[in-house]
Amino acid sequence: MPVTDADLAIVTQQLGRPSRGVAGIAWRCPFGFPGVVKTAPRLPPDEPFPTTYYLTCPAAVVACSRLEAASVMAEMTARLQDDPDLQDRYRAAHQAYLGARAELAKQLGISDVPRPTVSAGGMPDRVKCLHALVAQSLATGAGVNPFGDESLAMMGDFWNDQCGPTGGCPE
Repeated sequence: MPVTDADLAIVTQQLGRPSRGVAGIAWRCPFGFPGVVKTAPRLPPDEPFPTTYYLTCPAAVVACSRLEAASVMAEMTARLQDDPDLQDRYRAAHQAYLGARAELAKQLGISDVPRPTVSAGGMPDRVKCLHALVAQSLATGAGVNPFGDESLAMMGDFWNDQCGPTGGCPE
């Protein structure tokens, strides 16, 4: 989805700092606010930035942080070590992430990050950042990232009591 000046102002408010390298809106919340931005693989002037899908929705960030505080990542990483099917699906999510970032770099006419085998969130060998995995699931839809999907299921309708005209999102 294209990004507007209004979107950038909202993302800046969500992050509490100016946004950098935003190439598009990858997911909007049910209220229409940006929730995941697609970020260029290089930030001005030429800083490598491997995190293509960046979670900006304040309610989603809080929900992910709660899961991380509850040690969900350690449990997911342990399951990953013992489940070949899960390993294959997570590796496919990693490959999809790398492909999306390389395609974005090509569209923007810039080079990819120096280590183009590095994606985000600990992929493909561990679960390091649920924010990145959830961002990928929101941006690409269910079925791409198994741990992003699981996290979203645990988060439920995270926006219900925190967003909208009376909640934490910008108006």
